[in-house]
Amino acid sequence: METHSIDWNCIWREQRRRHHEANRDSADASFWDAKGAARRFYRAAQENNGERIEKTLRDLPLTDTSRVLDVGAGPGALAIPIARRVSHVTAVEPSEGMRSVFDEEIAAEGIGNIDVVPKRWEDVSVADDLSPPYDVVFASYSLDVPDIVDTVRKLEEASSRYVYIYWFAGETSWDAMSRELWPLLHGSSFASSPKCDILYNVLYSMGIYPNIETFPLRQISRFADLDEAVDHFSSKCFAVTGEQKMVLRQYLERYAGPEGDTVVVPGHSTRVKIWWKKADS
Repeated sequence: METHSIDWNCIWREQRRRHHEANRDSADASFWDAKGAARRFYRAAQENNGERIEKTLRDLPLTDTSRVLDVGAGPGALAIPIARRVSHVTAVEPSEGMRSVFDEEIAAEGIGNIDVVPKRWEDVSVADDLSPPYDVVFASYSLDVPDIVDTVRKLEEASSRYVYIYWFAGETSWDAMSRELWPLLHGSSFASSPKCDILYNVLYSMGIYPNIETFPLRQISRFADLDEAVDHFSSKCFAVTGEQKMVLRQYLERYAGPEGDTVVVPGHSTRVKIWWKKADS
């Protein structure tokens, strides 16, 4: 069967739907509305994902005159260091918890060249909500969207030159954890989110033939103690009852380990950088 005869956008939508149903019908973004979770995410980005930040800064073609759009900016782990190097950054972030931490960090750093748009990307109007064109448009592990074709079209609409997407290849640490825990916690199988194979075929069907780089990435979640780890993952895993939390605790006892006076939950995954230069630029 020819690639163009397959509706890859439909495959993306269906796999995403199954993922959200398996994830207890709750959008992942709602977890990050809790400021504590958002703050922990920011600390982790500074510590164990420092390599991701440095890699992204090296990857993106940034100059002191660049205007950059960060889609799904989270608490600003990338937008803030990028803002130190460029003329302007617009950050799109729907989560109230993430924006709260982001605002605190902007104030603490004294940065004045970042605009934050409090919307989901699928609700953003490029003409009305943003200030295009942007030299570089990027989305770093943030495209949990129902319609990937519409998303890519808007990324291109906002960009005058480059589009970068960072996404996942294969099973992530969260997928592996959920695959083991979901039958024990909820009596059902876990369905992972769509990965880069579907994204690449969507782009190909749109006539976009991107550059692709695959790379490993280490991710560590750090906690004061095992109780804090159980509390954190209970929200993500929808472990509500005492029995469910005990199952989660037993899982974490197997995989978590001490590091100094903290407890760490290690993780590794394979990521991809997908990027292209607009044909008309």
